Amino acid sequence: MENIKGASAPSQRNRVSVKVKTFVLDTNVLLHDPQSIYKFENNNLSIPVEVLEELDAIKGEQSTERGRNARRVHRILQELLPDSRSMHEGVKLSNGGTLSVIINPYLADPSRRSAAMERLRAILPDLSKKDNRIIASALFVQEQNQPPTILVTKDVNVQLKARAVGLESEDYLNDKVPETDEELSYREIPLSLYELQRFCSEGAFDLGTVAGEPLYLNEYVLLRSDEGKTMPARYYGDGVVRRLKLPDFVKAPGGIPVRARNLEQQFFMDALLDDSIHMLTCYGKAGTGKTLLSTACALHQTHDDHSHYDGVSISRPVIALGKDIGFLPGTLEEKMKPWLQPYHDALEVLIPSKPQKDPQFASKKVSKKKHKKHDDHFSAQMNAPQPNHVTQHGGNHGPAVKPYERLLKSGLVEIEALAFIRGRSIARRFFILDEAQQLTPHEVKTVITRISEGSKIVLIGDPAQIDNPYVDRRSNGLVYCHNRMKGQSIAAHVKLTKGERSKLAELAADLL
Repeated sequence: MENIKGASAPSQRNRVSVKVKTFVLDTNVLLHDPQSIYKFENNNLSIPVEVLEELDAIKGEQSTERGRNARRVHRILQELLPDSRSMHEGVKLSNGGTLSVIINPYLADPSRRSAAMERLRAILPDLSKKDNRIIASALFVQEQNQPPTILVTKDVNVQLKARAVGLESEDYLNDKVPETDEELSYREIPLSLYELQRFCSEGAFDLGTVAGEPLYLNEYVLLRSDEGKTMPARYYGDGVVRRLKLPDFVKAPGGIPVRARNLEQQFFMDALLDDSIHMLTCYGKAGTGKTLLSTACALHQTHDDHSHYDGVSISRPVIALGKDIGFLPGTLEEKMKPWLQPYHDALEVLIPSKPQKDPQFASKKVSKKKHKKHDDHFSAQMNAPQPNHVTQHGGNHGPAVKPYERLLKSGLVEIEALAFIRGRSIARRFFILDEAQQLTPHEVKTVITRISEGSKIVLIGDPAQIDNPYVDRRSNGLVYCHNRMKGQSIAAHVKLTKGERSKLAELAADLL
């Protein structure tokens, strides 16, 4: 194997064809995807020694995803660069590219001068900062190689600083979904009135060449006739669409009945209630019903002897997957409660402390006999003697416990901390992952691969609301998961656009 010279022998590197690019990787790229080293095809990769220092500082984070990824990168580099010679001269990768570690001599010896380094010192004089030193190393690589040299970083500010000193810079694009126009929440398929009537009577229809642009498996559509009549449907493959399988309502144990309020929510409920769909992704702005509907449908399928699942697991990232929860007092549920308060609010709505009538059900009577047996059983559980709690007055009656809190105590509803999910095997659970747009693709993969046979996972979030600085609307785990799993027989996707929380909430989501 012929070694390719690195920083110590620039004359060898200059022999590389101009068609080959040289990529300099920032620390956050390796932490985002440890396998990124193998995903630059037959181009040259350079890793500044400052990146190794940053990885060394992070590898000690035992309970975080960042720490695990840092250690994984170290193992990969140890295997690829087993000695000092291979590290400095560079090695060939299996994909045809090269890899080397760069030590910038201009930083070690400030008396050495070059036009690029003078420009860097004038614009970014503080070279004690790791980011500035990485940019300096990338400039050195640019000087020693034929163009183009590109700094790859997920830090937008580093990208801007690199461009300011004349260095090309870009985001890590390997796991970004393709740039497309704004995705519609659903597609409409025109049918004749006769064809629509036939669909209504038979429950299925063979589209043939009617659909035009191909549909993907489990895609939700709206059939529309020229007369304005409509009917929702789902695509089952082989050109066939079928009617949605929706009950009159869904109901948590001891709670109020819930119905879909709009067409998109009908799509969402159909996917939530179909046990043949094991993974569901859902986009939706604030107030569209993501949390409430997913919780209601989950509890609806877990409260009787013929339930599909043994319970409901709920979680969301604490800023990011693996972020340490900290030394907060109390149990895991108490630590996670501030982050999962939206689900406590949803459970309070679904299972109110005091019986109440919801206006949306005023015109529809709910059969009492159908659910009497289960409701009696649940009421008995609610009224069962609880462990004694001594009050301030010395009595044996403890503070009032909200009905939904009994679900938490019984284990029917479980709080999951993503920081500790690695290694688990989640069987026969309905798993709801909220704020999934805050996760990286690798982190979402970590969660989904924990789901065992008989379980279902629902990933919900709003790609327009991202706080994680290292993902965006095209590279976050939610959109990546939807893009890669689209068309699989056990996966479905729904987009909610109509707010149902209140007129004020919808206006705020749209206009502010």
